[in-house]
Amino acid sequence: MTLLAHQTDLRFPSIAKGEAKVHPVPLVEATAESLKGFGEIVPDFATSKVTMTPWPLQGWRPMSPGVNGNEAGETAGAFSMWAEGGVLFGRNEAVKRAYIIGWYDDPAVAAQDKEPPSRDRLYIYQANYHPDGGQIWCPRDGTPFVAVLAKTGDDVRPGDFVAFRCDGSFGIQILPGVWHQPAAPVGPRMTIDNKQGKVHACVDFDSLVEFGCYLEVPVV
Repeated sequence: MTLLAHQTDLRFPSIAKGEAKVHPVPLVEATAESLKGFGEIVPDFATSKVTMTPWPLQGWRPMSPGVNGNEAGETAGAFSMWAEGGVLFGRNEAVKRAYIIGWYDDPAVAAQDKEPPSRDRLYIYQANYHPDGGQIWCPRDGTPFVAVLAKTGDDVRPGDFVAFRCDGSFGIQILPGVWHQPAAPVGPRMTIDNKQGKVHACVDFDSLVEFGCYLEVPVV
């Protein structure tokens, strides 16, 4: 996902002027059943373990015993999200990266010093997945949040994404290979306990480049 430093000077296409389309993402309640194939409920961050995936094999020869490519282990740290005007920012201390997660208004006009009409929907255009491991999010203060996920592999399309509303009473683990964005808080800010693989290889998706659209995410 694009780092904050690379986003601040960019002009994003306008929805109002017809420069980009909008694809509404459906909202469902996150439960053990609805998350199947996307992730898992995590009741306790301290005892949770990140699901790690061994490196793929090129042929019929197996990995040597005890060296499956997933020995790097986990890294953990606070992942904070906060709204400034019409922009939602994020910072992941586990990997020392900061992002613009999305906008609460037409991205062409949304600004830190301009309040949006509301914060009940967020416009995003990026997602990534980690082929080598999962990622665990647990809210520190019980804040509800929305996780935008897709599980369709490299041929992902805007219609594959689902917004899962988590009520704040539990965390989730996003499974390896599942597309995701940073969580969107239901409210102006939140901090989650975040745990992921130390390597966390990333494969990226850009809905503007590939499909000329933003994903419109309900945040309620």
